[in-house]
Amino acid sequence: MPNLMMMKKIAGAAVLASVGLLAALNAQAAIPIQHWTLPNGAKVYLAATDALPIVDVQVDFDAGSRRDPAAQAGLAAASAGMVQKGVRASDAGPALDENMLGEAWADLGANFDAGAGAERTSFSLRTLSDPALLDKAVALAAREIGEPSFPADVWQREREQIVAALKEANTKPGTVTARAFAQALYGTHPYGQDTTEATLATIDVDMMRTRQAQLIQPCRAKLSIVGAVTRAQADAIATRLLSRLSVQDGACAALPTVPEVAALSAPAEERIPFTSAQAHVMIGQPGYPRRDPDHFALTIGNYILGGGGFVSRLMNEVREKRGLVYGIYSGFSPGLHAGAFRVGFQTRPDQADEAVKVSREVMAKFVADGPTEAELRAAKDNLIGGFPLLLDSNRKLLGNVANIAWNDLPLDYLDTWTARMNAVTVADVKAAFARKLQPQRMVTVVVGAKP
Repeated sequence: MPNLMMMKKIAGAAVLASVGLLAALNAQAAIPIQHWTLPNGAKVYLAATDALPIVDVQVDFDAGSRRDPAAQAGLAAASAGMVQKGVRASDAGPALDENMLGEAWADLGANFDAGAGAERTSFSLRTLSDPALLDKAVALAAREIGEPSFPADVWQREREQIVAALKEANTKPGTVTARAFAQALYGTHPYGQDTTEATLATIDVDMMRTRQAQLIQPCRAKLSIVGAVTRAQADAIATRLLSRLSVQDGACAALPTVPEVAALSAPAEERIPFTSAQAHVMIGQPGYPRRDPDHFALTIGNYILGGGGFVSRLMNEVREKRGLVYGIYSGFSPGLHAGAFRVGFQTRPDQADEAVKVSREVMAKFVADGPTEAELRAAKDNLIGGFPLLLDSNRKLLGNVANIAWNDLPLDYLDTWTARMNAVTVADVKAAFARKLQPQRMVTVVVGAKP
């Protein structure tokens, strides 16, 4: 069966790709990234490596949920999901429904996916670099990106399934905690918008088509390409992937400015009764945007505070010394805007107050005093030692290239990453945390404990 053979080939190639890429990374700091702009305005980022028999592509648009109208929260995710439910007939070929699309991708032994997060709608393609297969895969992906049919009957079915999933999720304390935390943290900022049964009910396929025409345009695209292709081939792939979209002149009207996340002016605490064996807790505040120069100091500092598992201060103080939790973590989620800083854990309801108190004390002390030299050295050793594992496959490298593209980071970001991490001092970490965190003004959400 040809499709089974192709799928076996791509699976085997993926294993070889991981081995080959890891060897390449051991021989040099990182694979060089090339960047250029197409005549239609799209920006292309290429990490070419002849060792890889697979080509991975990610196409990102500024079309995430932060662009959703509040009354239609969930439109971005719904639209991205519907892209894979069919393409309309055009000069490129006949109409294809979701089953036909699935069969077409299976015959090619390739994968195509679409999804939407808070900031971007992303399309991803993985295919063998064999020219015949690559050409057909790119052509089919171009149709899905540029000619989705958005069938109304399929959307009705999909909406019912999403609503059912939401109802089930709402029975879980983790969902309730995350929603309450986001609303308290972001207020009316689009980062805090919540998809509900009511907002889904207002979404129809005409809205999806309008959104597609407004936001999914070549001049808004950032394409990241990794694999066995030359710059000329990558240019042709990028051009063809966007060729079925309507606007091709390289000029896009400016999108509305999304406001910055407002800093918290005072602490807030919300306790939500919930019948569960464990109390779910989140403590946090707005953090920082990804392009902030404190990023490296904050990354190392957070590893020491709560991102390093059993070697972190929070784990040591809250779990090891006092037995208040099984696990506890802290983390930043920087984006185009100040994403959340959060501390999260679960505990027995009768221990929630004590666990919150100790967690706040640990954070306050860390912000006030910073890390020790020993903690800093151990964090660097771990993070730098694990860096090659963040790049040891096509997919991981693609994710890093797309991160560079989306956040407009320097093209040598991966080459200089280790040096920049090594340059961070105790004073840098202390100063960065003092600038970014205000433990006395954080949001605390406790779900499951007695009100």
